[in-house]
Amino acid sequence: MDISMPGLNGIEATKQIKAICPSVAVLILSAYDDEQYIFSVLSAGAAGYLLKDVGVADLVEAIRTVYRGDSVLYPTIAKKVLQRFRSDREDGIREQPGELLSERESTVLKLAAKGLSNNAIAHELHLSISTIESHLRSIFNKIGVGSRTEAVIEAMKRGWLNLKDIS
Repeated sequence: MDISMPGLNGIEATKQIKAICPSVAVLILSAYDDEQYIFSVLSAGAAGYLLKDVGVADLVEAIRTVYRGDSVLYPTIAKKVLQRFRSDREDGIREQPGELLSERESTVLKLAAKGLSNNAIAHELHLSISTIESHLRSIFNKIGVGSRTEAVIEAMKRGWLNLKDIS
């Protein structure tokens, strides 16, 4: 999906797609790296955001990544996301993840935020992949999101994650 398209922009198209079929993963491929577009389309439910100068091999891998249910952000986009939520975090007191998520769900969310795949999280925690997928679905439902990217962003907004947690 691109941000700029004739008839319907990518932000609105993403909202409509996610409303009709929340399980569809939308990957943005755009020339725009403006924060207004980035945050609007991620809030609309996009699972990833790449800039058009991405290499072919990286694009193919990104498509496979979002298809698996993971998320992907172009490095400069990821930097903007982290900067935004770092400043949002400094704006006030946040609830603790334990008020909403179980301890295991918090652990799964932190590992997902580090970029680990479901397989890697399962291996790390000595659990099955289906158990990890179940935890992720539960996290998504509890915080009202539809993708890993949205979950990580929401967790950062709420102050549950910081830069140390994801590096």
